[in-house]
Amino acid sequence: MKSNVSLESDKNLFLYPIFKTDITINMKNAIKIFSIALFAIVSTGLSAQKFGYLNSQALIQGIPEVKEAEANLETFQQQLAKQGQDMLAKLQTNYQELEKKQAQGEISPKQLEAEAAKLKEEESKLMAFEQNSQQKIMEKSESLLKPIRDKIQAAIDEVASENSYTYIFDASTGFVLYADESTDVSDLVKAKLGL
Repeated sequence: MKSNVSLESDKNLFLYPIFKTDITINMKNAIKIFSIALFAIVSTGLSAQKFGYLNSQALIQGIPEVKEAEANLETFQQQLAKQGQDMLAKLQTNYQELEKKQAQGEISPKQLEAEAAKLKEEESKLMAFEQNSQQKIMEKSESLLKPIRDKIQAAIDEVASENSYTYIFDASTGFVLYADESTDVSDLVKAKLGL
């Protein structure tokens, strides 16, 4: 038994120097990698990068074209809603008339079945109209607001280029937790937009 214990301990002693060498080699590599990474970070930090920020939501709300686009979109939504309400009112009236005819015995079962099928078809058209209306509203919104967003982006790009900004962040997204007010480029962008 004693010989087995000593062999076990001898095996562990035999493996220890190899394990220690691997740690030493890995630590040397880690130090080299850390030194290279530190050099890269320091050299990147030495190059002058200029950061700015703006609040795009406040900027957008100050643009008269946005108010006009929102008014146009609201009018379009109201028109579609009116069409949908008219279709629904007609459908409800037709259902009530059919129920009245059935109650008074003015319609045969075969005619009732045919009329009910027509009403189901009208109901399907109403559902399709509602879905299509949502799609039309999204498309109309995009067509009205995309030129405005493009104009804003062009103004931001010009300000960044003219003032050597590397990055301009949007404070309205909540991404900017702190920024010196001197780095706010909102007034420069507003000037480019003529506001």
